[in-house]
Amino acid sequence: MDPEAPPLPEITPEDFFRADVRVGVITQALPFPEARQPAWRLSIDFGPGVGVKTSSARITEHYPLEALPGRKVLAVVNFPPRQIGPVRSEVLVLGVHDAQGRVRLLGVDGEAPLGARVS
Repeated sequence: MDPEAPPLPEITPEDFFRADVRVGVITQALPFPEARQPAWRLSIDFGPGVGVKTSSARITEHYPLEALPGRKVLAVVNFPPRQIGPVRSEVLVLGVHDAQGRVRLLGVDGEAPLGARVS
């Protein structure tokens, strides 16, 4: 998270592409009051190859619930699911931390089909 930290050790392209990062669109955003830290519960559609998946995202400071449906995001779809309170988080939505440590979502510039893989 430290932008001034040196790069991590080198990896190969094969290592990187083991993470299956895909384009999805948020179809539903709901409150997640049971979360230890403020978070939203997201339903994300990745198209027919992956389907609709659920995720918990700590993005409440920059993204009000009503602004999220229809937003395209990038997420890792091949991590094992994690149980976060009553929510089964099936994908990891990607973002970067701003100067205050709050998450800014990574997205797609322009059109990309749902399920498109980062390459």
